[in-house]
Amino acid sequence: MLRAFVNAFKIPDLRRKLLFTLGIIAVYRIGGWIPIPGVEMDLLRDAIGAGGAGNIVGIINVFAGGALQQMAVFALGIMPYITASIIMQLLAVVIPKLEELRREGEQGRKKITQYTRYVTVGLALLQSTGLVTLARNGSAFGENVMPGAGTGTIIVAVLTLTAGTTVIMWLGELITARGVGNGMSLLIYVSIISQFPSELRIVQLENGPQWVVGVLVMGLMLTVAVVFMEMGQRRIPVQYARRQVGRRSYGGQSTYIPLKVNQSGVIPVIFASSLIYLPGLAAQISGSQRVQDFTETYLADARSPVFILVFAGLTIFFAYFYTAIAFNPVEVADNMKRYGGFIPGIRPGRQTAEYLDRVLTRITLPGSLYLAAVAVTPFILLAVGRIGAFPLGGVSLLIMVGVALQTMQQIESQLMQRNYEGFLR
Repeated sequence: MLRAFVNAFKIPDLRRKLLFTLGIIAVYRIGGWIPIPGVEMDLLRDAIGAGGAGNIVGIINVFAGGALQQMAVFALGIMPYITASIIMQLLAVVIPKLEELRREGEQGRKKITQYTRYVTVGLALLQSTGLVTLARNGSAFGENVMPGAGTGTIIVAVLTLTAGTTVIMWLGELITARGVGNGMSLLIYVSIISQFPSELRIVQLENGPQWVVGVLVMGLMLTVAVVFMEMGQRRIPVQYARRQVGRRSYGGQSTYIPLKVNQSGVIPVIFASSLIYLPGLAAQISGSQRVQDFTETYLADARSPVFILVFAGLTIFFAYFYTAIAFNPVEVADNMKRYGGFIPGIRPGRQTAEYLDRVLTRITLPGSLYLAAVAVTPFILLAVGRIGAFPLGGVSLLIMVGVALQTMQQIESQLMQRNYEGFLR
């Protein structure tokens, strides 16, 4: 693997992409330490030190790379963009115009991406307003951390947070276009990695070094399981008929369609994580003490059985939902039929589409159960062990391993094009 990294830096264009990606990541991390106007940092540090940050803040803070606890410019992180993506994908199912755009290819995807940006800005404006409100009334950190903020300062703070989310979205798109890997996923990956040392320190202080060892061992076991499942796939054999065009003969070769056990990757876990905190956030904004008590007890506490079941259910739902969007059996069957391909023993056309749909549904079941199990296992350990943090949590681990594998595969494909040995050999 070290040789592969050395080979990657020997290639000028790949080296430029890697350095560009690292530079964007550095800018992203700097933005996580610049506080917004109106925040009293001494009060904020005292509130965090006293454990005043609520469960909702903790959930969002993981994806913001610690920026939320700093009330930084990038405090909202990438969550508004993730929520906007969920909304657009749900709307594409019920709005025919969006479905037509999705099928138009590159131009349609660009249009949907533009709509997603607009929705992201709107959601960022709403969420930044809610965050500033919670910071002022003490619901977010246990006390008012913006005591001297007037109307003008509040407006500037809301606009600053909204602009920060817009900049994060732009940075992610820059990485995707000019760097290596998926920009949004890499920014989430960096955010999670940045929180690992501090969370491990919390475990050591609260529970002792033996729990640190236990957490690392559990994290290693989960990593092995995640890698094993992420690389697993069902290969559907495909045979192409031989065609004679003039003096040349085409087709006749055999290939396969790789259907991964986890076809949707880490997207279901990210979607579930972005939605699970919304009830608690809405309850705190509503001001109703009864609603707040209910959500804090059942929907915001990671140790609650209701929270664990809801999170597992959301993960399974989004695994099937995203797989249905990402892989269209009818379209694949039509393309195979157009180019003379067929699955041995299956008639081309409708029967091929039904066969692919049946196989995909069957392998998605263990894939979705695996995602849910890995995602909620740390929550169960939190409830049993009564520890305050689990650095290698299921959600974090799935995202870290999934994004790392995708990025390594992209670098490997570039290395293989230049006859260099890749990572995964």
